[in-house]
Amino acid sequence: MADMLSTGISGLLSSQIALDTTSHNIANVNTDGYSRQRADFVARPAQQTGPFYVGQGTTVQSVQRLYDQYLTDQVRGATSGQSRFGTFGELAGRVDNLLADQTAGLQPALDAFYGAIQDLANYPADSPTRQALLGQANALTARFHGLAAQFDQLDQETSKRIGATVGEINGLGRAIARLNDQVQAAKSTGATPNDLLDQRDALVKQLAADVGVSVVPQDDDTINVFVGNGQPLVLGNQASTLGVVGNAYDPTRAEVTSGTPPVVITGQLSGGTLGGLVDFRTQMLDPTRNQLGRSATALAQAFNAQHRAGMDANGQMGGDFFSLGAPTVLRNSNNTGGASVTAAVADVSGLTASDYVLSYDGSAWSLRRSDGTAVAMTGSGTAADPFLADGLSLQVGGAASAGDRFMIQPTRGAAGSLAVAITDPGAVAAAVPVRASAAASNTGSATLGAPSVTDATDPNLQTTATITFASATTYQINGGAVLTLPASGTIGANGWSVTLTGTPAAGDTFTVAANSGGVGDNGNALALGNLADAGVLDGGNTSVGAAYGQLVAQVGSVTAQAKTGLNAQTGLLNQATQAQSNVSGVNLDEEASNLVRYQQSYQASARVIAVADSLFQTLLGAVSGS
Repeated sequence: MADMLSTGISGLLSSQIALDTTSHNIANVNTDGYSRQRADFVARPAQQTGPFYVGQGTTVQSVQRLYDQYLTDQVRGATSGQSRFGTFGELAGRVDNLLADQTAGLQPALDAFYGAIQDLANYPADSPTRQALLGQANALTARFHGLAAQFDQLDQETSKRIGATVGEINGLGRAIARLNDQVQAAKSTGATPNDLLDQRDALVKQLAADVGVSVVPQDDDTINVFVGNGQPLVLGNQASTLGVVGNAYDPTRAEVTSGTPPVVITGQLSGGTLGGLVDFRTQMLDPTRNQLGRSATALAQAFNAQHRAGMDANGQMGGDFFSLGAPTVLRNSNNTGGASVTAAVADVSGLTASDYVLSYDGSAWSLRRSDGTAVAMTGSGTAADPFLADGLSLQVGGAASAGDRFMIQPTRGAAGSLAVAITDPGAVAAAVPVRASAAASNTGSATLGAPSVTDATDPNLQTTATITFASATTYQINGGAVLTLPASGTIGANGWSVTLTGTPAAGDTFTVAANSGGVGDNGNALALGNLADAGVLDGGNTSVGAAYGQLVAQVGSVTAQAKTGLNAQTGLLNQATQAQSNVSGVNLDEEASNLVRYQQSYQASARVIAVADSLFQTLLGAVSGS
């Protein structure tokens, strides 16, 4: 009876633990990150009684957490990927909407500007038409400014969000370290603290939503957590902190650091919100700003060059129509020398959308794109012989020290600095400064087309030139050397060129002279209008409008890829979460069944104890009666 009582008590106590465990599962059915627990029963060692063994009941060997490390890792990785694509896609969508917007985008303003140039070509002497062109030009520059301001705001927002995310990461790291300490203390007593382990896994999952992490379990059930390329965030019960500092070239841009002394690890981070922010800045925002500035630079340079080749309503040669700031040069804050660098655009057709780093190794300067690609330079870097590379002209002054570096941003600030340089409608150079005429006495069939300006700076541009043909294939200019007419029929001198059609006769003369009183001439206005489709960028193969169209298409494609990636990661996360839930999730139907089963077991054990007590009382009564 004593053994029967002990056996009944063991069943009662074990059933009580199982009931407690089941009720704990039911209570936490809605707790995020909770893993279902199970009481594992084992038979107590049997007692030998003569030639056989009699069982001694049961005991709960452990309360086990139903958990799969592989599935947990899958959920953690998918969480990090979904958060990264979600952050990147949300910000990329804003850029896409800005560029493609028919109200705030650039293309409608470009179309209206070139439409106003066409109107000028139709009515070159009309002052309101000239004023309308200036109005559309100002509207175009305002559109460039608006986009540049929006991108600047996105850049600032990205830096602030990087700082906020780093703060959250540090807080989670400290919380994980504290739980490691508690787990280690509980483990030292021989027990497994299931709820603490669940809480820690939930924190690591939150951390994975902020940044990609790798987790290394330790023998004492603590974990080490690493970010980036192995930078430690949590080692046992010790938490490191990530820092945020200003970029060495631009202190307004946030960079993430690790360690002491702090080392910038921004480029090593991936996954989670932080990885999405960093990727958006480097893969979307910076290239888009550079491409937009490249379009602004091409517009200003090409339009100014053609405008300078024309003549305005006052009979003066045209000046710059647009003004544009110089490429941005940023000095590295760690430079120790006194060198300075100035940059200018030497050849707009060679411009890329890259940023560059100009470095001095103690004996020579070298240039690399922001992606690390080396760029060959010609020249010596002096004012008389500047460095030339990728359409840029770089001039170095002062004494540099080994290790000094400068960031060159050829187009980053161009969209924000573009402005209309003239305010007088009469200063619009719609006319060609020279005109051609044929002598009335000519007997051949040759005619000259309208002159075009090839060098607006030639001092003899508007000096009268007389072309006299000695034969159908030879000619002289102002009685000079006898020249042979090329097959193309093009004749050039003094910064102008004309094309001859037909066949001249010996003695025929033509005159190219200043276009005096040519306010109604539209030759240069037509040339300005042709710039809408003229190749300016990429070696003269891409127009400004086409370059912007490519930018819109590229941004749209990257945004669509981000959405596709988000959908894929969401699907993977749902699958991983479901698989984990199948193992660790609480099923109320199953728990209800277990509740009934353990309740019946408890009641049966209580009945065993009652029977043992009854037998014991009967035995006592029999002994006392005897």
